[in-house]
Amino acid sequence: MALLTLDSVSLAFGHLPLFEDASLRIEPGERICLIGRNGSGKSTLLRVVSGEQRPDGGSVWRAPGLRISRLDQEVPGAADRTVFDEVASGLAPLRQQIEERDAWRLEQNVGMVLSKLSLPADRPLRELSGGWRRRTLLGKALVSEPDLLLLDEPTNHLDIDAIRWLEESLRDFAGALLFVTHDRAFLSALATRIVDLDRGTLTSWPGSYSSYLEKKAAAEEANARALERLDRKLEKEEAWLRQGVKARRTRNEGRVRALLALRAERARQRTAGGDVRFTIDAAESSGRLVFEAEGVSKSYGGIPIVQGYTQRIMRGDRIGLIGPNGSGKTTLLKLLVGEIPPDAGTIRHGARVQIAYFDQQREQLDPERSVADSINDGNDTVVVNGQSRHVVGYLADFLFPRERAVSPVKSLSGGERNRLMLARLFARPANVLVMDEPTNDLDIETLELLEELVADFPGTVLLVSHDRAFLDNIVTSTLAFEGRGRIQEYVGGWQDYLRQSAAAQGPAIAPKPSPKPPARDGSANKTARKLSFKEQREFDALPARIEALEAEQQRLRHESESADFYKERADHIRTVLARIDQISHELEGLLARWLEFDERSRGATSSRKNS
Repeated sequence: MALLTLDSVSLAFGHLPLFEDASLRIEPGERICLIGRNGSGKSTLLRVVSGEQRPDGGSVWRAPGLRISRLDQEVPGAADRTVFDEVASGLAPLRQQIEERDAWRLEQNVGMVLSKLSLPADRPLRELSGGWRRRTLLGKALVSEPDLLLLDEPTNHLDIDAIRWLEESLRDFAGALLFVTHDRAFLSALATRIVDLDRGTLTSWPGSYSSYLEKKAAAEEANARALERLDRKLEKEEAWLRQGVKARRTRNEGRVRALLALRAERARQRTAGGDVRFTIDAAESSGRLVFEAEGVSKSYGGIPIVQGYTQRIMRGDRIGLIGPNGSGKTTLLKLLVGEIPPDAGTIRHGARVQIAYFDQQREQLDPERSVADSINDGNDTVVVNGQSRHVVGYLADFLFPRERAVSPVKSLSGGERNRLMLARLFARPANVLVMDEPTNDLDIETLELLEELVADFPGTVLLVSHDRAFLDNIVTSTLAFEGRGRIQEYVGGWQDYLRQSAAAQGPAIAPKPSPKPPARDGSANKTARKLSFKEQREFDALPARIEALEAEQQRLRHESESADFYKERADHIRTVLARIDQISHELEGLLARWLEFDERSRGATSSRKNS
């Protein structure tokens, strides 16, 4: 039986409907991705599904007792309540129910969710980074054990490690999932069905994202052919109607009525939204050398963020920067472009370097200025590739209509602000693109257009992104921030980094040792000695001890690599960092012990067989 059914649902804000006659059926265990352009109504549709927004028409049926939780796109601001209280508030809608039945079991879920998500129960929300607040919101959504989980851009504000963790968590989620995302790798890993919200219409495409792309392209091609046939027929009938006086006197009235019907049909076909047309105003080529860093270090509060960084960045390099939130990626960009000075070392710019810098925090936008005034400091015109254009016309390429161009920046959505930042960025001559998380809040279609533009850019690119597909399709090398100021370069994009880093670190589980030659002292049978009872018990307990240490190590690394870690007391910081080093030594010892026991155990088994 279906969990939820939308039947002919309609909703409009102003003169333009968000969706018309939309129908959707959600079955248990489905993982549905809702895609569509920014502003098409995806978030609103999630609120209709959750019951927070009433539709103008149609019906919404929910299975009796259906539990729905929704993770909002916006991350909450500073709050005095603790993480525990925020997660526990997810039980509020069920308070009446849990008082009547298994209240104890459900409230125990708060502790279980906190443990599973490694959330600091007693920390105030205001002390957490955006990524940890989003993880807290996910805990709030999961604690009620929903039958249907609604996620609106869940990967926003998360670094790549956190996104991969979220993927694994959602794969294990037993309920149904309806989510909105622009992250193509995340989408491909989870979705079992794609629902497309396009010009007010919901269309369901069973199968994977790659299958959807193929079927959608074929459907659009067929629709374009049908529209072309309609246009040709309409043009022919219009020409007939415009014939001379004699023809008009004898025209067929039935044919006129048919022509009017054709016009009405054409008018009913809502035109597809405009395409974003990105163009970079490319400057003259820089010199062969773009940036040269020699022994660069930067610390905050005595904690190293960048340590001994040395690299030459040449013209045409496309470098991706990856690492946990707060690990120093933005700091390195600011060091390279000259926004902040290094504590040690030198940074030199090459000849004719002209930098266009996309700022992650959008600090370059004045919320009180209009959209048009934000492009070129209030000038009415902008010069792009040698051609003068009016700002309003230029903004139309970025899907800002005239009435939106005169609106204040503070009225824009996250996706619109991102498009405005891109419009501002591309209006300036540049031969070096420095982009800090440019893909946040963009819809997939705009993201792919941006990807194509950056890939074709003839200059140098420095890119911070948590979008793995974007990195794979753009960069030629990757700088990985590995903690405590260490930066390691890898050739290629995200997938290449995974392969190379795995090869460098070795397998996560100790491999079986290769057979050793017989000992020269004649003690070959020493390794074949059977384990004593005490040694066997120690051997059996080692995997659990290793697993516990690895879990503690991962938890402490996550803590040490967060931006807020360095706001803690100095003694706490030193304790955590010292414990991380100590765990590494302990793990080495335990793994060596396990190898010894494993070798002796297998040697003894082999001796028994040979005898």
